[in-house]
Amino acid sequence: MLNAGVLGAGHLGKIHLKLLNQSTKYNLVGFYDADRAASRKIEEEFGYKSFQTMEALIDACDVVDVVTPTIHHFFCAEKVVTAGKHLFIEKPITHTVEEAEKLLQLAEKHNVKGQVGHVERFNPAFMGVKDMMENPMFIEAHRLAEFNPRGTDVSVVLDLMIHDIDAILSVVQSKVKNVYASGVSVISETPDIANARIEFENGCVANLTASRISMKKMRKARFFQRDAYISVDFLEKKVEVVKMKDAPKDPDDFAMILTNAEGIKKQIYFDNPDIHANNAILDELESFADAINNNTTPVVSLAQGTQALTVAMQVIENFKML
Repeated sequence: MLNAGVLGAGHLGKIHLKLLNQSTKYNLVGFYDADRAASRKIEEEFGYKSFQTMEALIDACDVVDVVTPTIHHFFCAEKVVTAGKHLFIEKPITHTVEEAEKLLQLAEKHNVKGQVGHVERFNPAFMGVKDMMENPMFIEAHRLAEFNPRGTDVSVVLDLMIHDIDAILSVVQSKVKNVYASGVSVISETPDIANARIEFENGCVANLTASRISMKKMRKARFFQRDAYISVDFLEKKVEVVKMKDAPKDPDDFAMILTNAEGIKKQIYFDNPDIHANNAILDELESFADAINNNTTPVVSLAQGTQALTVAMQVIENFKML
């Protein structure tokens, strides 16, 4: 078991503390939060050890889980990595691309592993169909949330859209060529609703919409590729896979057959995999323990977290404010 500690004990930090405490792959040594009154309350209520300084917590750990506000990510992560400790860090990896690139260099220099908390990679719906995605050429994603002041310290792109950016980058094996974006500020100082069109060098196009002022929640993505359509509902954890193959000469009575303008007949069939319920946050944390113990590359590496942040920043930089 790896000795683990948490930096930041806010809403998400408390969830991480609970799951690390439950995990059979970690030994939770405690946490540090700059809010001493809140720390004492958490210590009394849950029994987790509260460390007096960040440095004391880091010294006691093999792995440090950084769940602070994004603006403090690099400050905390730098201390973790330079101390030679493995780093799990919530998304987005850092506040700026420059910080992310520096963190990458530090992790390599100090020979430590790092994983970024892009939790949708561990969503059972996405995991169930990811291996079916073969060269998708058009992708459409909608991530809509009700207004929550807790998330407005960052742009809706870094708060919500970056989940879909990371997921898409993990299945499109091509470099980003162009990014176009528009956004509207309704309540916050930064855009509350945004749309981005990401074009890849191989011709794939991804159209992403994110909103934090919607009346209902939605987290869906649709992937179109040759002879297949794959729909992923991240919220309901459901998938729909529609595939086409050359129609047999003698199809049965219940076969769905389409004939295109050239007279080519295709049979439509459903290939929906079984989706197994999981705790995605626990799975991402435990997958990082496996990467450390087996000396393998983490599922969401620091390099991939940096790539997602880079594209997210391109979206923000290319905003046409409406």
